[in-house]
Amino acid sequence: EREVLTLMGKGLSNAELAQELTLSEATVKTHVARIFAKLTLRDRAQAVVLAYETGLVAPGESAQA
Repeated sequence: EREVLTLMGKGLSNAELAQELTLSEATVKTHVARIFAKLTLRDRAQAVVLAYETGLVAPGESAQA
């Protein structure tokens, strides 16, 4: 889930996450939902902010980094 959150923070969509992590899109959606529940996040935007605030993603870091 940490890897999913990191890649979400870098702007990857569910389909891109699935491809990057060699998972099905349904599995990615499950991970995303669990992240939202565990961290009491409303949406993807809050997850991205959290990824930056916790240092999982650094400003200027792209999905290819």
